[in-house]
Amino acid sequence: MELFYQRLKEIRKLNNYKQKDIAEQLNITREQYQLYESGKRELPIHHLIPLCEFYNVSPEYFLGFTDEQKQLK
Repeated sequence: MELFYQRLKEIRKLNNYKQKDIAEQLNITREQYQLYESGKRELPIHHLIPLCEFYNVSPEYFLGFTDEQKQLK
């Protein structure tokens, strides 16, 4: 699971977003998102799809099944 949390942080930074920006997309607080990104709390599955749509990457990338940032179809 650690790879998942690393990828949350990596992709956010690569796209020049702040934690606050992503939290707003998910309708949660920045503090709550920070706990997800740091791995201190598990990200609920219902947040995975909006993240994939926001970044336009497949869930397989976030979940570590591929290192390729495949776009959603």
